[in-house]
Amino acid sequence: MGILPSILSAAAACAFFNPSFGVSASTTPDAATVSAVLKEHPTCCNALAFLLPGKVSTAGGAPYESSLASYWSLQEQAVSPACVVTAENPTDVSAAVFVLDIASKLTHVEGCKFAVKSGGHTPFAGSASIQGGVNIDLTKLNQITVSRDRTSVSIGPGNRWEAVYLELDARNLSTSGGRASTVGVGGLTLGGGFSFFSPRYGLVCDNVINFQVVLASGRIVNANLTSYPDLFAALKGGSSNFGIVTSFDLKVFKQGKFWGGFVGQDIGTRFLQFQYFEDFARNSTYDPYSALINSYSYTASEGWIIASDYEYTKPVAYPEAFKNFTDLPQTFNTMRISNLTDFTIEIDARNPSGSREIFVTATFKNNATMMEKFFDLANQTVQGISDATNLTFSLSFQPLPQLVIGYGPANGGNSLGLGPEDGDIVNVLLTIQWAEEADDTRIDNAAQSLFSQAEAASKTMGTYNPYLYLNYAAYFQNPIAGYGNASQAKLERVSKKYDPGQLFQKQLPGGFKLQQKGQD
Repeated sequence: MGILPSILSAAAACAFFNPSFGVSASTTPDAATVSAVLKEHPTCCNALAFLLPGKVSTAGGAPYESSLASYWSLQEQAVSPACVVTAENPTDVSAAVFVLDIASKLTHVEGCKFAVKSGGHTPFAGSASIQGGVNIDLTKLNQITVSRDRTSVSIGPGNRWEAVYLELDARNLSTSGGRASTVGVGGLTLGGGFSFFSPRYGLVCDNVINFQVVLASGRIVNANLTSYPDLFAALKGGSSNFGIVTSFDLKVFKQGKFWGGFVGQDIGTRFLQFQYFEDFARNSTYDPYSALINSYSYTASEGWIIASDYEYTKPVAYPEAFKNFTDLPQTFNTMRISNLTDFTIEIDARNPSGSREIFVTATFKNNATMMEKFFDLANQTVQGISDATNLTFSLSFQPLPQLVIGYGPANGGNSLGLGPEDGDIVNVLLTIQWAEEADDTRIDNAAQSLFSQAEAASKTMGTYNPYLYLNYAAYFQNPIAGYGNASQAKLERVSKKYDPGQLFQKQLPGGFKLQQKGQD
């Protein structure tokens, strides 16, 4: 090891691996010590393996292979990092970030771009992975701790929502969280987060009361209403642009079993369903216990079907809120009274992992005619790609009325840029799954063309809204810009304040940056 024994003195090593590392300047290791390690080990993976023994793996190692296999899409599974850091606690994350930050300033050190993985559910390649770089895997940061007064829960970013709900269901509690069991806590929360409970409590990010976050310096801080409040608001929708969150504290509330499931209906009812949706999604009459995902799905074998998810967060079957929809003829029905865990497993089973995937999203004013136009464009699009192997093509509409948007300002603000001026809006998600890599380009191009046409149509019809839900955005979209100029400028100020060297903008290329290359 050459010069390392003399440089890594007992005191320096103690400082580096002190459990409170990063919490205060007095315990931060000397940069010269880490620089010396990087001189002796001029790749970030080798340096991290030396400094975090037993926590860094490479291709062929069990932790490495397990990490890659846990991504949802085949595109993400195909990305090959140089190494995987399996963080076991916030200190590991802090140490890794500190090393990567110093390495980013040294020209002789290679392989130091990095990614951060929570659940790995975003489908496009490189969203939470890195070719030839360092992948920080947060899977083992999986604590779930309900507060003694049963008003909050502390959740590690390595959790999937199923694990969280199993803990909460057993206590007749819940939180505003994800709706598919295998989606990760970290990415969903930092992107905003839709929930069955959003009409009652707001988006998932608006239920966070504290983020424990590792900054670019390696320092660990708590961001909340009174400590780093600007960072607190920025993290709510700002994704991975400011640091690595190692714990989320969310509000919890009493919640027992409720009514939900899927109903299948003939595609010929779509015109009625578009109008029923517009009526249902009006803020003035919205029932806050109701949640709807109105989906239109196509396969070559079955053609188009409607398969909508209805959730009513009381144990009340067939409530008045859904009567127009549920009175229509049905082809299948899984409606029942059960717990949240069960419903999220059902949704997840309808969207299995192990395929090639793309998400694309848009937003428009609550308008049945715009829904019909979107469907017509989707129908034209799918005809050109219907011969792709194992193609599944699904268009889902979800209401975002003002009562959901209004929780943001009441909970310390968020970064989404939504307000009363937006009125009642609708989120649309396109999900395409297929089997063969040879079809990637034409499917991506078809999806991009569909959304370009839909955007043009919505502007012509006066229904356009620029907001893009980050967790559904495709690699060719720019959700941060969709938050609006004021929000984007605020996020950039927060980034420069807490990450003056712009580590998370320059060295962490995955996800969506505050200023995306090639986009306004």
